[in-house]
Amino acid sequence: MKYKRILVLAPHTDDAELGCGGTIAKLLDEGSEVFIAVFSTAEESVPKGAPNNLLEKEFYHAMEIMKIPKQCLFVYNYQVRKLSYYRQDILEDLIKLKNKINPDLVFLPSGKDVHQDHQVIYSEGIRAFKNLSILGYELPWNHITFSTQAFMELNYHHIVSKWEALQSYTSQIELHRPYFTKEFIEGLARVRGTQINKEWAEAFEVLRINL
Repeated sequence: MKYKRILVLAPHTDDAELGCGGTIAKLLDEGSEVFIAVFSTAEESVPKGAPNNLLEKEFYHAMEIMKIPKQCLFVYNYQVRKLSYYRQDILEDLIKLKNKINPDLVFLPSGKDVHQDHQVIYSEGIRAFKNLSILGYELPWNHITFSTQAFMELNYHHIVSKWEALQSYTSQIELHRPYFTKEFIEGLARVRGTQINKEWAEAFEVLRINL
């Protein structure tokens, strides 16, 4: 089955690209329409002295590189690390997105992700989209375990697109986060590719699949 309308739920500005940026690039290549919803621009987490909206600007630049039109982007400004305070509001936002976009595939953080904001988007995402196909993406630094139940085979240019988009987040690269390196992005994609006897891939937790 070819999915035509894809919705990616990202707790924070860089999670969609980190978790499934290569898959997004491939789906766009195949003609799918991709929508991305970000729930926190993490204004409290920007480097000291930087503008509050720095991460939001970096996100829009990353989306421009990936060639996702602005009308396909939804950015909310919930307070970072406090999404649990706004569960009902977030659920209502998700229901509105469902009605507006009518996606046939949803990506969201894995149920094994221990970050408090990611757990909220996972739980409320399952609630809002329980009748649709849902895959959980991996962010290994937030996991103790992760079930690699589905794989998206990628070409190298999809990995290149992912890394080019991630380079928009200069604020995160300057913090020397180990997962914000080309070596990490390529290494994880090689590991996931090896698991399915391919060169490159991204892996996902299967939450629901409608065939």
